Amino acid sequence: MNYDSIRPTPAKGTVRTLSQQEELPLLRDHLLRLDRASRHDRFHGFIDDSFIRRYAERCANDGTVIIAYFEDGVVRGAAELHPPEQSPDAQPEIAFSVERSARRKGVGSTLFRKLIAEAHAKGYGSLRITTGAQNDAMRALATKFGAQLTFRHGESTGSIDLTEQQQPEAAPAVAAVTPVEAARAIVDMNRAYWRMVMQISGWGRAA
Repeated sequence: MNYDSIRPTPAKGTVRTLSQQEELPLLRDHLLRLDRASRHDRFHGFIDDSFIRRYAERCANDGTVIIAYFEDGVVRGAAELHPPEQSPDAQPEIAFSVERSARRKGVGSTLFRKLIAEAHAKGYGSLRITTGAQNDAMRALATKFGAQLTFRHGESTGSIDLTEQQQPEAAPAVAAVTPVEAARAIVDMNRAYWRMVMQISGWGRAA
């Protein structure tokens, strides 16, 4: 069966940011569930379980923000926002991983949007993303969100300018009402009410 021809189905899980106490066990177990090809795409090479355990422990202790996609209480996808202090050029780096069972549901796009919102909230001006040159899905997703990718040493590296990302529209301003204006409005409403009552009752009509 050609799985690429199957239409994407909407995700039915939930997305939230992990607390620091959750990061180590939940991120670790999610990454350990990745199959061989998915691990290669995520880490740009073949890695073993011990590397993943060390990596998850580091993320839990270096200020990395983990936004996770849950299905039935289990993390099936994760977006990582690494602090600029961990990068040689002081640029925050991002990474994504989605288990095979949760793919083609829009999970990657959802995680990407949440991660960009988190980066905006932290005041970051740009993000860096690195993915394997053969990871077509990740390269397409990064390009969708504005990454300018270049190929080098078997990897695709790109930068996302957050100043060009669309910000949520601000709610329209509501005009302030002074106490005097509020009182006047109440008086006018009361007058209109009693005028209506008198008309219904027949009061005030000429004999």
